[in-house]
Amino acid sequence: MPKAPNDLTVRPLADRTELGLFRRLPYVLNEELTEDLAAGRRRPEWMWVALRGDRLLARAAWWSRPGDDVPCFLDVLDMAEDLPDAERLAVGERLLRTATAATFPSGVCPPEYSRFVPPRWREDALARRTVSDRMAVAERTGARLFVERLRLEWRQGTPLPEPGGRLRFRPVEETGELLALMVSALDGTLDAHSRDQLTRMSARDAAREHLEDEFLRYTSPRRWWRIATLADGEPVGLVVPARNDYNPVIAYLAVLPGHRGSGYVDEILAEGTRVLAGQGAHRIRAATDLGNAPMAAAFERAGYVNFGREIMMTWG
Repeated sequence: MPKAPNDLTVRPLADRTELGLFRRLPYVLNEELTEDLAAGRRRPEWMWVALRGDRLLARAAWWSRPGDDVPCFLDVLDMAEDLPDAERLAVGERLLRTATAATFPSGVCPPEYSRFVPPRWREDALARRTVSDRMAVAERTGARLFVERLRLEWRQGTPLPEPGGRLRFRPVEETGELLALMVSALDGTLDAHSRDQLTRMSARDAAREHLEDEFLRYTSPRRWWRIATLADGEPVGLVVPARNDYNPVIAYLAVLPGHRGSGYVDEILAEGTRVLAGQGAHRIRAATDLGNAPMAAAFERAGYVNFGREIMMTWG
């Protein structure tokens, strides 16, 4: 396997003034970096570069929630496209190995790697090479493909479905109620992350981790969250419309096991979309696993478009 040239300098950014250097390689996340640094979602010491003189050959960066002491995931990994193939991979591998060793204690498994890619990336030669190169660099350091996800978007002007009439919707009364429904919804889940969690912990612990690490961190009002019920009050499912650090989102959508297969998902998703549209959302983002065909179909019926995909890889 070719080695990276010896004339490389691999280091973290000295401070925020080097952001221009870091942005020399293109990626959709470039436009968010300034705000991320200001908000504490990124730190210069988590943003690494591989340089030959003053030329940027590769870069890597981790993202975190504001206030967290360790990164949540690696979401930037790029190499200069004009490097020869073997050198491009060797430089990327050296950068990633060096940055990972400096960022995480020995023996600690690094967090996931997430890469946004075009929706039809396998059918475009340049996109396929770009994605494959980054995956190959991660694989050389011990990562494996975990899941590929669809990135979905509802856009202002898309017709909003009227309420179907079969379900009633009410706000979540307290988080214990939401937690219990999330535990029930894990039975038979097709979500790769949830299925992985269930191999390591109980359904209640998995649901609590999801609730505490994501939903309770949102600053958007919890009164947006909805429980779907039948006319007699029996819960059928739930949806969590919210706003993350970047966009209004459908953060969670589930139909309870005893009510699957009846088309309720369409009405529940429509309610969550109406909540956010009613708050003036110009676009609403969502995501689901490529393999979760029923959920992907529900979003398509609701007018969401697949504008991209996400490759997720894991170590350990």
